Amino acid sequence: MAFDKNKRRQTIKYRIRKKISGTNDRPRLSVFRSNKHIYAQIINDSDGKTLVAASSLNKEIVDKKEVTKAEQAKLVGKLLSEKALNSDIKSVVFDRNGYIYHGRVKALADAVREGGIIF
Repeated sequence: MAFDKNKRRQTIKYRIRKKISGTNDRPRLSVFRSNKHIYAQIINDSDGKTLVAASSLNKEIVDKKEVTKAEQAKLVGKLLSEKALNSDIKSVVFDRNGYIYHGRVKALADAVREGGIIF
């Protein structure tokens, strides 16, 4: 039994990754959340390549001052969906990476859906 928060998240992450993998038809949308920033990337696991990536460190998002972390997640989701649609990616498999589907992770996922990507 894991008592450490990160160790518990890793256990959940491995359990999820056993079932989920990205293909050419439906790549995997992976989310990483740190204390200050949020990162998202669309990955083709069969080739082992990242197709599209966005984070709260991108210039478009950093330029906006006084933005909460949840609003940052929404902006990252919109930016990621725009980049994905430009790369002809229309549907993905969502990998929450062991995080609870709540707060910033949910805000990012909702923004990606609003941008036109199908989960």
